[in-house]
Amino acid sequence: MHRPAGVLEIEVSADPAAALDLTLQDRDWTGLPQGARAFRFDAPSGSLAALAWGEPGHPRVVLVPGATGSKEDFVLLAPLLAAAGYLVESYDLAGQYESAGAGPGAGESFDYRLFVADLVAVLEAGAVPAHVLGYSFAGIVAEIALSARPELFASLALLGAPPLAGQTFRGVRWIGPLSWLLPAPTIASLMVWGLVTNRNHAPPGRLRLVRVRFEYTLRRSVDEIMRLMKDAPDLRPDLARSPVPLLVAVGERDLWPVGLHRVFAARIGAGLCVYRTGHSPCETTPHQLARDLLALYARA
Repeated sequence: MHRPAGVLEIEVSADPAAALDLTLQDRDWTGLPQGARAFRFDAPSGSLAALAWGEPGHPRVVLVPGATGSKEDFVLLAPLLAAAGYLVESYDLAGQYESAGAGPGAGESFDYRLFVADLVAVLEAGAVPAHVLGYSFAGIVAEIALSARPELFASLALLGAPPLAGQTFRGVRWIGPLSWLLPAPTIASLMVWGLVTNRNHAPPGRLRLVRVRFEYTLRRSVDEIMRLMKDAPDLRPDLARSPVPLLVAVGERDLWPVGLHRVFAARIGAGLCVYRTGHSPCETTPHQLARDLLALYARA
């Protein structure tokens, strides 16, 4: 299926989905979510912790969290997709949270090859093509996987993913001008400090998960992901040629300005959805995000 020329942009305003998002309450983000099934997956990098929602045999959705994140980032979004008739799966990246034991071999690094191989293995282990969402750093991973194995993808949604190739931090609001001078471990330290000290003003239940994850996540994996984000491949031509439906979904206060996401979406021929939130629409506007993902899936 080929996308129509041009870019579809959706500026989200007050609607039933937005009203439902306003009713969200803080919760315990560390326990097994209601309706979810926990399992482990033997990936090329090792054993990955995963969650699933919905019925086996239903059309498949794979949600991939970003650096310092985890599968729990989708506990509000995944049940909505499952209720709409999808089998939804998510897993912790190698080196992150409950997948901290997975990673490269001796003398090797956490690199794009490792993360892409894991995603491809996850996709190949179930029904394909699948709808894939890559969140932040995982957006780059999903783009590489789509370029290499397009037959595995029914659609691709990029949630708060870097809209720039190369040194992606150059466009970040608070660190952009300095990012050329800062080594990756320093950027990682700043990120971890901001999350642990709650500069994002997360509610207590959410903050507990953020802090607990750092008790498990390998700091080395965060440092090396920041290094990867300073050298992202330029896949815009490949994405623009892909027949797979694409969506760029971001908060209006994302790490990168919406203007950069808009240019990126136009360049690759993706739809653009902008929400009145920050870098984590899956946590703060899940009903709106689910609505737009379901529309994407319908186009596929």
